[in-house]
Amino acid sequence: MQLHHINIQAPSALLDAEKRFFIDILGLTEGPRPAFTSPGYWLYAGDHPIVHLSVSEQHSASERQGYFDHVAFQTTGLQSFVQRIESAGVDYSTSYIDATATTQIFIHSPTGTKIEVSFVDEAL
Repeated sequence: MQLHHINIQAPSALLDAEKRFFIDILGLTEGPRPAFTSPGYWLYAGDHPIVHLSVSEQHSASERQGYFDHVAFQTTGLQSFVQRIESAGVDYSTSYIDATATTQIFIHSPTGTKIEVSFVDEAL
C-alpha cells in the first residue's frame, strides 16, 4: 500500500491561491483532471497527480480537524527551496533528524494545511 494523493477542498478564490502555492512553492505542475461535477485541479509530481484541489463552499477553515497534523513530501535541493520560500515571504520552521540525516522544513499553505518538506543528506 502507498499514499496515492491528498485532497483539499475550499472556496474557489482560496483554492486558486492554494494551486499557485503548490505550483510556485512546491514545484508541482497542473495536469489533466477528469470532468467531475465540481471544479478543481490535479497537481502532479512527475506523472503522478498527488494533490487534488476541489471547489467546495461547504468546507470551512477550522483550527484543527480531527487528528490529522500534516502531509509530508520528500525532495532534493534544500538551499534553493529555502531561498524560494524566503523570497515568497513564507514563514517556516526547521528540524533536523540525526538518525536519518533528514532536514525537515515546515510551512503552511493558504488553506492552513501544514506541510513538511524533507531533504535527506542535506543540511542548512
